[in-house]
Amino acid sequence: MTPLDQDHLEEELDGEKEMTFLEHLEELRWHLIRSIAAIFIFMIAAWFLKEWVYGELILGPTKPDFWTYKKLCDLGQSIGVDGLCFNEVAFKFQNREVSGQFMLAITSSAVIGLLIAFPYVIWEIWSFIKPGLRPVERRAARGAVFIVSTLFFAGVAFGYFIVTPFGVHFLAEFQLDPSIENQYDIKNYLSILTTLTLACGLMFQLPVIITVLTKIGIVNPSFLQEYRRHAFVVILIVAAVITPSPDVISQLLVAFPLYFLFEVSILVSKRIYAANLKQLEDEHI
Repeated sequence: MTPLDQDHLEEELDGEKEMTFLEHLEELRWHLIRSIAAIFIFMIAAWFLKEWVYGELILGPTKPDFWTYKKLCDLGQSIGVDGLCFNEVAFKFQNREVSGQFMLAITSSAVIGLLIAFPYVIWEIWSFIKPGLRPVERRAARGAVFIVSTLFFAGVAFGYFIVTPFGVHFLAEFQLDPSIENQYDIKNYLSILTTLTLACGLMFQLPVIITVLTKIGIVNPSFLQEYRRHAFVVILIVAAVITPSPDVISQLLVAFPLYFLFEVSILVSKRIYAANLKQLEDEHI
């Protein structure tokens, strides 16, 4: 059987399984239920490990033995620069609400549950969308769940190990006068940590977004190349918004990887655009 015959057969089978609007809603409901259940299961697991989660994971960037600080210190020693070693991060947290720590445990458990369950949630979304696609579109999107999940976790890791430590250390060391003691609200710290990690995870989806926009014909490689400088300015603005510290180094740490992903997106867009042109030429032959 040729690929064209196979596509025709699959399209016929899909037509036979066409669902009503209510059946689509019912199908969507079950996808959402399974996604929420997966998040809830990992949330419960994170709750039972809350002491480790807070002591090692969430408060890790505030401790001098954090992985990033140790690697930066090793780098400084190898090149003979002593200023890259952080012996102490001046953080003193406060909880100002009676139920504050309990609610923080629930919030952090929910965020961790979402992070761990992310690939499964994306798979459920893909399972709902997939039946509505043509066989050619399905083959073109093969591996999408893996790519989206990999980029998301790469962004989360980048936000947690790179952006957060530098932002946290800058804010902790910044002082207007020695008589002013920094005492931080733990809720504010958790908000900064969550925002940075999730924002980086989502922004690392830029190649996927560009790929989809190219496939549906909204953008093309020429457009992306023409507005390359504008894109860099937008990336700098986004980096300035999401970074908690106003220093240029933290903003550039976010901006440069994003711009690299933008350049990668242009290369991907070129390949997709060329494939679309070839397909149009074959259809007119």
